[in-house]
Amino acid sequence: MSNLTATDWIWRDGEFVAWQDATVHVLAHSMQFGSAVFEGIRCYSTPRGPAIFRLEAHLQRMLDSCKIYRMEVPYGIEELVAATCEVVEKNRIDACYIRPMVIRGYGSAGMVPLGAPIETFIPCWPWGTYLGEGALENGVDACISSWNRMAPNTTPAMAKIAGNYLGGQLIKMEALANGFGEGIALGTDGMISEGSGQNVFIVKQGVLYTTPNNGSLLPGITRDSLITLARDAGFDVHEQLMPRESLYTADEVFLTGTASEVTPVRSVDRITVGKGKAGEITRQLQRSFLDIVHGKVEDAHGWLTNVKAERASAA
Repeated sequence: MSNLTATDWIWRDGEFVAWQDATVHVLAHSMQFGSAVFEGIRCYSTPRGPAIFRLEAHLQRMLDSCKIYRMEVPYGIEELVAATCEVVEKNRIDACYIRPMVIRGYGSAGMVPLGAPIETFIPCWPWGTYLGEGALENGVDACISSWNRMAPNTTPAMAKIAGNYLGGQLIKMEALANGFGEGIALGTDGMISEGSGQNVFIVKQGVLYTTPNNGSLLPGITRDSLITLARDAGFDVHEQLMPRESLYTADEVFLTGTASEVTPVRSVDRITVGKGKAGEITRQLQRSFLDIVHGKVEDAHGWLTNVKAERASAA
């Protein structure tokens, strides 16, 4: 069942095209070899109108991913910010998921992609709770995946590129087939890496732990935000390698990501985590995060881009 709800317009290389016309050739390099960089960004409804969470940070990560893959993008951050705000406004939508994409188009059939044109798209559409109704409140049941994440110096984990998510698909489908809501993968060293599309946090005796940027996982922007919020609240946060059994003995476990936001984990491999529900620290940090993105409290870190204000300044 599709979770895509079509909107009207998609930004494509400086122009707006109708949703159904934003197509690429079947022999585009990105179709053949997965050479498409993308981002996932949420826009939230706030009392001041639609606001996009950490837009510049996401767009900078996209450009960094392109640089790793030698993809020269003809747009800077300011142009992409303006285009993103314009596509939200043009689709007359208050809350949505935004997926900027830079792809290699039609023009190269082999490993050397330099003959393929670089094309940039920005679509947006409504998207609710990623891990299902009630996941934010009640948590999800997770499992350790039989699939490992990539080893350092194989495929760049720091690049958010389409090909990297083939492994994530295997992790997710295996988890669902076995009756779990999400899978957590280990790195090739046997230590905790990340979920199919989320970073992992463990809470033990009031201290937070998360896997460092060790070349097996994407350095998440929501992850970075939660580290900041946790430290703001006076919690110690350690980025360190952790074995899988740390998940079984944790007081709390939660996942972070643009789509997943802050999702509690109530069990891992059918071993109950803590009391089998969202823990107090998870709840506190989840509330802090959601209050900021929904404009209920002061945006002390300047994480929100107000679409109406940005469009007014561009006029």
